[in-house]
Amino acid sequence: MDMGKISILIRILAVQLLLIQGLPSIASPENNFRCFYFNVNGKDNNSGSFRHPFKSLEKLRNIALRPGDKIYLRGGQIFHGSIQLDSLSIGNKIHPIHIESYGKNKAIIDAKDSLGIKLYEGAYIIIENLRIQGSGRKSGNLRDGICIKKSHHISLKRLEISGFQKSGVFVFASHHIQINHIRSFENGSAGITVEGPYGKRESHDIKILNSRAENNPGDPSNLKNHSGNGIVVGNCKNVLIDHCTATNNGWDMPRKGNGPVGIWAYEADYIIIQHCLSYLNKTSVGGWDGGGFDLDGGVTHSLIQYCFSYKNQGAGYCIFQYSGAKPWHDNIFRFNISEDDGNATDSKSGLYIWNSSMDENQLMNCQVYGNIIFNSLGSAICFSETSKCKGIVFGYNVFVAKDSLIKGEYMGETQFWNNDWWSLEKGFHSNQVFNMKNWAKKTGKEIRGGILTGLNKNPEFLNPGKSHLNSANQLSSFKNYLLSPNSILRSKPVFKNYHGIRGIKL
Repeated sequence: MDMGKISILIRILAVQLLLIQGLPSIASPENNFRCFYFNVNGKDNNSGSFRHPFKSLEKLRNIALRPGDKIYLRGGQIFHGSIQLDSLSIGNKIHPIHIESYGKNKAIIDAKDSLGIKLYEGAYIIIENLRIQGSGRKSGNLRDGICIKKSHHISLKRLEISGFQKSGVFVFASHHIQINHIRSFENGSAGITVEGPYGKRESHDIKILNSRAENNPGDPSNLKNHSGNGIVVGNCKNVLIDHCTATNNGWDMPRKGNGPVGIWAYEADYIIIQHCLSYLNKTSVGGWDGGGFDLDGGVTHSLIQYCFSYKNQGAGYCIFQYSGAKPWHDNIFRFNISEDDGNATDSKSGLYIWNSSMDENQLMNCQVYGNIIFNSLGSAICFSETSKCKGIVFGYNVFVAKDSLIKGEYMGETQFWNNDWWSLEKGFHSNQVFNMKNWAKKTGKEIRGGILTGLNKNPEFLNPGKSHLNSANQLSSFKNYLLSPNSILRSKPVFKNYHGIRGIKL
């Protein structure tokens, strides 16, 4: 065998050995890409190769990364410090920069009182398979876990982030960002936050997928505004939140007043929240909100669909407009379920309408259809004392409540058509009216062309009020709110194809 063939064979065997060990292969000299290895047993005056790795993250500050470069941190090891990249380290569409673990388990970046990873004016960077931890929201850390500012085409994958006083992931004035399979927990302000300069929507084209925001209790330094959110996006546009879970957030917000929500948006345009689960979220004692899902002040052209909310202290679904926000309009809530939400805060309902601007032109044009609001402890819908609105249409929903189905008085133009109403204790009850026909005649609701459109029938769901889901991935097989074989709604054209969390065919 000639020496050329022997050389090729040796290279093939080397690559196979690396793959067996769970290690990335070393780039060939022809493609000009570089691999830098980090191992706590290495030395910073080494070459950074696999056999001679760097020791500390500080070494990265002296490297201007190029397209295609890869940074590998040894799995299972703890690296103290942080990673900070700026405009000197930029990949491209074909050859992004990678930062990830190698070997078994995730490498750990222990940022202590600092931030974990910061990207400023970065582009085409992939960060994956790492654990990033701070010293704790009440133990000295004052920063975000991952901070992405004025960057684009950034991908975060399979990361665990905890112990930061602000957000686990904070995105500001950035675009084309993908956040996938992130678990952000035990942080202060939020699990995941998207923000930007007020009114400019500089953060856009962002996807938050398959992620979990859990036990982010509140920011102890924030005494003027909400904190302890699961996932919150604001001053942005074109954001998709899909198959995400938010739970047990907000329980240690250090103030009374406006509070946190599991998954929500404000001052935003074209937001889609779908196939998500928000449950057991909380707020401070005496505080507001603590709900499941919310399209809040200034949101336009946005959609919440195929989501499930249960046992949140605040309402499951919130239609909110605060004074000073841009007009709220043209939004949709459809094919969602709320179970026993809102019974620890002021709404005492599954769905809550609130408009502190007191101007109906500031809260208008919303379709609410195909939803199930089930509340065995309180009401189905609450209209706040400040809830002026117009063009809000409720159609083809099923509203089930313990006693009175509606709390509060309608303060604006609202329409109800083809909904089913059922009071567990009274059969029908809305604001001291105990007969649906009398209520419809008195209020003009559920009447169209002089004909009563609404129903007053027990929907007979299969297993209502007994949900124990803990992941958005379980929603596709969720059957508690399918109609039982004996349900009278099966004989009604608009409900006969009811599929619970998967919606209805209209």
